[in-house]
Amino acid sequence: MSEVIVVGAGPTGLLLAGDLAESGVAVTVLERREGGVSNLSRAFGVHARTLEQLDARGLADRLVPMGAVLRKVRLFERVEVDLGALPSRFPFLLITPQYNVERLLLERALAAGVEIVYGAGVRAVAQDAAGVSVATGAGEFRAGFVVGCDGYHSVVRQALGLPFPGKSVLKSIMLGDVRVAEPPAGLLTVNGVGDAFAFIAPFGDGFYRVFAWDRRRSVPDDVPLELAELREVTRRALGSDFGMHEPRWLSRFHSDERQVPHYRIGRVFLAGDAAHVHSPAGGQGMNTGLQDAANLSWRLAAVVRGGAPQQLLDGYHRERHPIGRSVLRSSGAIIRAAMIESAAGRALRGFAARRALSLPAIREKITGQLSGIGYHYPAPHGAPGQTGTRAADQPLTGGSRLYEALRHRRFVLITDPTGHPHPTGHPDPTGHPDPTGHPDLSGWHDRVHTATPATPATHGSPLTLIRPDGYIAWTGTDTTGLHQVLPTLVGAAGSRTL
Repeated sequence: MSEVIVVGAGPTGLLLAGDLAESGVAVTVLERREGGVSNLSRAFGVHARTLEQLDARGLADRLVPMGAVLRKVRLFERVEVDLGALPSRFPFLLITPQYNVERLLLERALAAGVEIVYGAGVRAVAQDAAGVSVATGAGEFRAGFVVGCDGYHSVVRQALGLPFPGKSVLKSIMLGDVRVAEPPAGLLTVNGVGDAFAFIAPFGDGFYRVFAWDRRRSVPDDVPLELAELREVTRRALGSDFGMHEPRWLSRFHSDERQVPHYRIGRVFLAGDAAHVHSPAGGQGMNTGLQDAANLSWRLAAVVRGGAPQQLLDGYHRERHPIGRSVLRSSGAIIRAAMIESAAGRALRGFAARRALSLPAIREKITGQLSGIGYHYPAPHGAPGQTGTRAADQPLTGGSRLYEALRHRRFVLITDPTGHPHPTGHPDPTGHPDPTGHPDLSGWHDRVHTATPATPATHGSPLTLIRPDGYIAWTGTDTTGLHQVLPTLVGAAGSRTL
């Protein structure tokens, strides 16, 4: 029996499954498709925080050459968001199709030993005190925990009886992957004019992704889309159709804003589009799902393999639900601004946006939300103030970096680079003296990796504990506090190893 079942082999499910397998958890992925990576995907961009998460899995440097780097994002007319100053190793938006991300995550998951069962559409999910049973067309499966990463029409969510409140924002959006005879001047071109809206960006393989919407024409999603219609609406919105030809995919879809009220019900979790869907504005959908997976995977590994208390799993909903709500609001604001119909309204929109972006605090907030760099999690009551904030990459002694150290799927304890005793002088609770400032991690060395920065600590404390998802778990000045917090985060000392 698997310890965790992941439903859905899209990017969210594959990142989660790969993390768990690399942590020693037995994982089965159930996928309703018959196999392979689909190239019929809507996602087109990978933001900085997601690239950092992929960097912590050894994948970012493989993905970046597969796409086009965009350091400025044009929202409409002359309004641009500059990502070049982001405090990250990846100060840009990477334009690349979702299937490139999915392919790398699939390779990693399989290499880690993940079992993927294709043609296993879920029919029912039932949980009891001991585990969860999942009935599929390929048979019945059982595990201690189940994570539904099965998209907008999530059967797992429906089986839990959870509502998916929200509404459709745009209907009959046109979507196409096409070649162009006259490439746009910029990497990403987007604009809304009157009753037409369009977006076009390169995939890097000779094809361009085009979104288009016509306020005057709303038809069901299953009405066939012809290239001529896509060209005509794009021409109205952008002033040119760029000589579109040779479409490899044309489709319609509708854009909803929805979020499930609970990301966890007992032993069952929801992540990605099964938990929240947003407008495509800002390209944050896939990115938010991957961040969900990164947040949940280390918690499940700590509980399943490290013996950490199950209350640790409650933090997933507590941290990720507000982020999903924030993305829903920000992407919705972008799409509503783009839909303004009157010329006067569009002029006011441009003026207000440029004015806001001229103010450093607002500009930093906007770029932080768009890229994911600016999000942080609330610190639990009584926790140090840095708890829950994103840990920036930093060089370590020996020539490595923090995000390279995170590839071990363990917590990383950043120690005092001076090697001096800690200010409090407290001894290690195990009875071992701590004269050099390097704590004794006997019993936890398999789950906590100790590293020393190449430069003095930036967090104001001799000890900083970094979670596997790259957020600060704890900071302090002595090993007493460290040994008090470790059992709640990684499990008991000497328990079943990762």
